[in-house]
Amino acid sequence: MSLTLGEARTRASRISDVSYEIDLDLTDPTSGPASGTFGSTTTVRFASSAPDTFLELTAATDLAVTVNGVALPADLVASSYDGRRLALDGLVDHNVVTVAARVPYVTDGDGMYLFTDPADGETYASAYCGMDVAQRVFACFDQNDLKATVTLAVTADPSWTVVANGRALEDGSDGTDRAAGRWRFATTEVFAIPMFVVCAGPWHSRTWEHAGLPFGWHARRSLAAELDRDFEELRATTTACFDHYATLFAEPMPYDSYDQAFVPGQNWGALESPGCVTYRDELLPRGRVTDLARGQRASVIAHEMAHMWFGNLVTMTWWEDTWLQESFADYMGYRVSADGAGFAGALLQHELLRKPSAYQADERRSTHPVAPEAEDVPDVDAASNNFDAISYSKGNSVLRQLVTWLGDEAFLAGVNAYLGAHRLGNGTLADFMAALDSASDRDVLGWVDVWLRTSGFDTIRVSRDGGAEGVPVVTRDGTRPHRLRLTSYDEGPGGVLVERESTFVDVGDEPVRLEDWAGRVVVPNSHGETFARVVPDPVSWSALVAGLSGIDDDLVRAIVWTTAFDLVHTRLLPTDDFLSLVARHLPHERHVTAVAAVVGRTLDGVVPQRLPASEAARAVDLVADACARGLDGTDDAQVRIELTRGLARTSRDDVLLRGWLSAGVTEHGVELDPALRWRVVHRLAAIGAIDADVIEAERVADGTIDGELGAARALAARPTVEAKAAAWAALAEDDQVSNRRYEALTSGLWSPEQADLLAPWVAAYWQVSPGIAERRGQAFSQVVHRAFPALALTDEQVADLERALAGDLPTVLRRGWEDRLDDLTVAIR
Repeated sequence: MSLTLGEARTRASRISDVSYEIDLDLTDPTSGPASGTFGSTTTVRFASSAPDTFLELTAATDLAVTVNGVALPADLVASSYDGRRLALDGLVDHNVVTVAARVPYVTDGDGMYLFTDPADGETYASAYCGMDVAQRVFACFDQNDLKATVTLAVTADPSWTVVANGRALEDGSDGTDRAAGRWRFATTEVFAIPMFVVCAGPWHSRTWEHAGLPFGWHARRSLAAELDRDFEELRATTTACFDHYATLFAEPMPYDSYDQAFVPGQNWGALESPGCVTYRDELLPRGRVTDLARGQRASVIAHEMAHMWFGNLVTMTWWEDTWLQESFADYMGYRVSADGAGFAGALLQHELLRKPSAYQADERRSTHPVAPEAEDVPDVDAASNNFDAISYSKGNSVLRQLVTWLGDEAFLAGVNAYLGAHRLGNGTLADFMAALDSASDRDVLGWVDVWLRTSGFDTIRVSRDGGAEGVPVVTRDGTRPHRLRLTSYDEGPGGVLVERESTFVDVGDEPVRLEDWAGRVVVPNSHGETFARVVPDPVSWSALVAGLSGIDDDLVRAIVWTTAFDLVHTRLLPTDDFLSLVARHLPHERHVTAVAAVVGRTLDGVVPQRLPASEAARAVDLVADACARGLDGTDDAQVRIELTRGLARTSRDDVLLRGWLSAGVTEHGVELDPALRWRVVHRLAAIGAIDADVIEAERVADGTIDGELGAARALAARPTVEAKAAAWAALAEDDQVSNRRYEALTSGLWSPEQADLLAPWVAAYWQVSPGIAERRGQAFSQVVHRAFPALALTDEQVADLERALAGDLPTVLRRGWEDRLDDLTVAIR
């Protein structure tokens, strides 16, 4: 049962002054990792104004409970525990409850995730928490507004290292004996219990001190070389972001250490647990780290660090204010990675790779205000659906518009007033807006009502008064005030666009006439300052289509590309016209982020959603040709890598691809690192050019988890009934299949070029997925809906999906499927 808003409010009104002493045993030889459970003993101290309440603890066995010094009889414990909640009665003003249990390890990333590294056989046990997940590790009040201190002890293999929310104590302190596998951690400052973390295993660690605090980076032992390779950059990025936040926020970071760990199997890209941030270890790749990957990683580091203030220092009271954490962290992540850590171009990542998805999300039936009302998020399952492109990318964009409209000085003054007033507590939209209103004489509350309390977005249009050479006129369809930049161009010889002027304008109810810009090409919202659909005038769009790759400003060029993404998604731009734009300008695109975005958006969005299956191969061939021509024409090493990745995903030239595998390098000098090598193997498998023996040889030669997953993906990609049936059996019939393996199998299974072959498994996906999602829970439901068939669906298949949606589906899966259906059928508003 998912915690409801009413239950959370009632419990928070009765319970206070909470603290935890947690003792985790990861070593018991009779009931440890080999048997699938670990020992969890928790002592909870709390004040109560009512005689009864409940603790959460999921799927526990061997349960023993003591309340205020009295051990409860086994039959009473059994009757009080329903597998998820433990009812407590007879409480007094101040209570001490101890719960001892065995708790299962997990393979889905929600709870104590157990992983054995195929590279060296080493085992890792890491507790990844979040919404309704801390209860899968220890008995707790699993809600944000019952913040507490935590004192942790862990017993583990003596060869392991353990990191957690608090600072690890030295040997001899409080019984700490690391040589014997006994770790203890200093009592933390209060934090929201869903952000508990512990990571145990034979980590390779690099540590240092900065600003009087211990810092560290940790990775699996088999990734030691990769961590050493990147350590100086990771340390520099961490300290630069930390120091930059110190210039923005008056409140210091409130925790006594700052560890960061690359961990296996985590569902989220990263998790901002106070004192110990965890990242998917895919962010520490083997082989080369491209500039694009470095920039993305830096923005994630800055994002998670922002949460030390927005989320940990001050925590949302209930999940309607997810934006108070995620929107701010997303905005700060790109801002601080650029301004603090020096990763220029971070904003292009947001505009090209993230923001387009927010526009799509805001047109689905599942759209919601950036800041919904609490009653619109009735329980935690519903809240999980709000960790979406609205709360992240749209919220980021809206905050950027707020800063543009309000001014940075007033914005930061309001931020600091909010953080100071609610330090180590909880906050709401009303709290933040009161702080912001006190820092500005503008109508902040009115701005909040139209921007944060209302879903959807406005449209900014450009028209001409007086024909092609007439005066551009900017108008708004909608209700929100917009402050945005306009950039104008003249068409030079050969259609080359020459920038003339860039200016900010305020667009509201009245049209904005640009009298001095008659006859010019106009790019509205040219640096992405606002969140609005852009519809250029036909004269400007024709010139931009012709001269896109000649625009010097990378950000303006990115905005034109994202305008094209939106126009083709809404069918204002015919699909063939979009593909012609790709064919014409992708070979000449010189920013690596734009190359990645255009290739990805075309193959993952346009081809499966906007083309019939019979046209998929033609579109894939067009992308392959554009990448090949780009490789022949560029001398930029980073662009060359990204174009090679695109060609490896799309080429039908098995001689070329086999040659790459044999030589380990392309004819343009791009080395095949493990990720690129597996992309080539996947493509060769998908076009039927290699068999299972070749894939197995590659897996054995790789010898890592990347190889295991790469081989699963490639085997599933083969264009035969037998290969598809084997992949389906592996993912649909095994409830212990891990989240990563499920993702690999489904990403290999589906292909827009194999639509006819895949028809039986599309039908099976509608039938089998609800049961998998129901059995495996919230996080795995997200994995399942992300595995939606990546191919053009027939009318009959869409009808099957609609029939499935008419039935009883788990909340998270329903949301995912409805979103995909809306993307397929979106109409112009």
